[in-house]
Amino acid sequence: MDRPPAMFIADSLGLDFLNSVATPVDTPVDWLGDGDGLIDWLAQAGLVPADELDALKARARPGALDEVAGEARALREWFRGFVREHAGQPLGPAALQELGPLNNLLEQDEMFSRIEPRSGDSHHGLALRTTRRWQSSRSLLLPIGEAMAKFVCEEDFSDVKACEGHHCTMLFADHTRRRARRWCIMAVCGNRAKQAAHRSRLKSRQ
Repeated sequence: MDRPPAMFIADSLGLDFLNSVATPVDTPVDWLGDGDGLIDWLAQAGLVPADELDALKARARPGALDEVAGEARALREWFRGFVREHAGQPLGPAALQELGPLNNLLEQDEMFSRIEPRSGDSHHGLALRTTRRWQSSRSLLLPIGEAMAKFVCEEDFSDVKACEGHHCTMLFADHTRRRARRWCIMAVCGNRAKQAAHRSRLKSRQ
């Protein structure tokens, strides 16, 4: 299935995961609709190294990636309910009782540290880096779980908003100075709202 590039507009990967199903321009798109879509979304999000994605795809049994994509969609909709319930107010300790599915996923992670060549700066040497063992197709859910957990622990839920665009389902974290952001993308939903308001004003004058 041909999909447009994934949209990362939420200012938080945890929320961008929720926005992996959306209606950006009239037609609904689910970037996690199948295994190939999940692989593409993870690559665009930068959550899994490209070589690991290629290796997992090559050794996955038939249908395995589609099954994991189904799990990802179920996880997404569970998390959407949690975020929508708590958006607009600080997240309190009592919310921990609702996060069992996420903690269960995080407990399956196999992360480890190792010494690797340092890169990306003018100093050549060694660096301690953290990585994970990508042992099965289901391990593709682990970096998603980590992004969700970071969002839960680091984001002020008072800043979580839903786009005000007509029929838009996108969520975002409003980090603007005055917390005045209203749209997922001003060029799409914002402009549509302006055009609708303009037509309404013209009609009222007739």
